[in-house]
Amino acid sequence: MTVREALGYAKEELEGAGIFEAAMDAKYLLMEVAGLSSAELFFAAERKLEEGTVQKYRAVIERRRAREPLQYIVGTQEFMGLSFLVSPAVLIPRQDTERLVELALPHCSCARVLDLCTGSGCILLSLAKLSGLKSGVGVDLSKEALLVAKKNAERLLVSVELIESDLFENVQGIFDVIVSNPPYICAGEIGGLMPEVRDFEPRMALDGDVDGLCFYRRIAEGAGLYLRTGGRIFLEIGCTQAKEVSSLLEENGFEEIDVKKDYAGLDRVVCGCYRGE
Repeated sequence: MTVREALGYAKEELEGAGIFEAAMDAKYLLMEVAGLSSAELFFAAERKLEEGTVQKYRAVIERRRAREPLQYIVGTQEFMGLSFLVSPAVLIPRQDTERLVELALPHCSCARVLDLCTGSGCILLSLAKLSGLKSGVGVDLSKEALLVAKKNAERLLVSVELIESDLFENVQGIFDVIVSNPPYICAGEIGGLMPEVRDFEPRMALDGDVDGLCFYRRIAEGAGLYLRTGGRIFLEIGCTQAKEVSSLLEENGFEEIDVKKDYAGLDRVVCGCYRGE
């Protein structure tokens, strides 16, 4: 099978499975399996692939046909210009979340930062790598997620503390900034999500209980015990949750509350300043 034939076969298979970007996924997976660059694929269209490479390619295409996310197949995802390891233990980092990091960055230099529901660590580690934190603590309830975050910290040569904790349960000390991308999908809506999300990403990283606001309530109610007066909070939200999350912060001692949009023009981050009691 040549490179051209392999790409044609994969594109047809993926299109048949209803995958929107079939051609791009086919190309990316062949680059991974064959160890070829995009330019090499283009200029070597008639190159014959080794049989072992063909078998590996068929196997990963079958996984993608089953709607397994591309990122889990290759094991990495780019975020804020950095490469992060991912596995089914963690939510795949998304471009929407980069908006939260961009907003928090100016407040994180020489700051003590707490990342709740850290997952792969993409938020905390990006802030540490790009802004120079005084210290960073990431918490997650999942042991498996924390192992992924630890590996990412090692890959990026970043020193942070990673704690198994149900939000603030095992957290100690006072912080300058709290960031979080908590579960915020309403439980009843998870069944209607894309198969890549519904069937493969960890439900505990998606499920925000009946109304999607469970974690925001707990974060807003507990944040005052861990955030200094004048400290900042940055929360990623679902695009319809801005009003409710803003109200929760206001009810729990925050001011200067603002809603920021993502690059698609949708409400994406609620931020505020803790005024203290």
